[in-house]
Amino acid sequence: MNSSGRSVLITGAGGYIGGQLVERLAGQPEEFRVIALDVREVPSEHRLLNVEYLTADIRDPRLAELCRQYRVDTVVHLASIVTPGRRRDRQHVYSVDVEGTGNVLAACVAAEVRQIIITSSGAAYGYYVDNPQLIDEDQPLRANAEFAYAHHKRLIEERLAGYRRDYPQLRQLIFRPGTVLGAHTNNQITDLFRKRFVLGIRGAASPWVFIWDEDVVECILKGIRERATGIYNLAGDGTLTMQQVAERLGKQFLPLPAWLLRAGLALLRPLGVTQYGPEQIDFLRYRPVLSNARLKHSFGYLPRKSTAEVLDYYLSQQSESR
Repeated sequence: MNSSGRSVLITGAGGYIGGQLVERLAGQPEEFRVIALDVREVPSEHRLLNVEYLTADIRDPRLAELCRQYRVDTVVHLASIVTPGRRRDRQHVYSVDVEGTGNVLAACVAAEVRQIIITSSGAAYGYYVDNPQLIDEDQPLRANAEFAYAHHKRLIEERLAGYRRDYPQLRQLIFRPGTVLGAHTNNQITDLFRKRFVLGIRGAASPWVFIWDEDVVECILKGIRERATGIYNLAGDGTLTMQQVAERLGKQFLPLPAWLLRAGLALLRPLGVTQYGPEQIDFLRYRPVLSNARLKHSFGYLPRKSTAEVLDYYLSQQSESR
């Protein structure tokens, strides 16, 4: 095991982006010592060369000790519950997302880690009728309390702001991605794409902004190499309305009145017919459109695929896998 490179610890290393990042870093053992941490143990047959695997919860109080043991220079914090199972209550998700991140930050300070890179979300801006046409990084974070994932990202960023004030020696790089999409994405968003028809809200464009998963990984790698700091939206150029998404999917677009959708979801979710509730109406109706100007001009990264190209790529990969 080569341990001469910079030690990079990735939390959530078994996740969608985490797995891709571990693979990329593992291919450069002369530059990086890779420590992959996840709550799930990685089977031996799936382990990569040049990677040290740790099975631990990000809430574990021994995390600082692990950072010292491996002389961690940079932590890439990706661990998060993106799609809670139906049996997981909100307090559990909060304990992992918010309290777990608090433990990661405390461990970084205690172990004198030099840099933390963290994926927040464009959802932290919130879903509101008065959202600006383009949201830049200076806009306040107003994530709706009814959306656990978005609200927790907002709370995490509030903690990060406190750490920037109190512990400036810990360099912070924060990414706020739009909807991440790639060849193998499988989540609540792609579930919407697999329906027989695409539901929309009458009178609402419901714009989507996609970012290619490989662009996300490239931005993280660039941030590690350059020890970058700052806050950056991650979004491809352009937007697609819900109707345009339906057209690319080759499916019927069915716009319904907001009141009808809200009533239907309120009735069907308690019956277990759908995982979506009436609060999802605002999620579809007032989607934040992220500006990527700072990403391009300050961070110096030009996304390799536009929003439309990301969706087209995803669809082409789905066709090939059938």
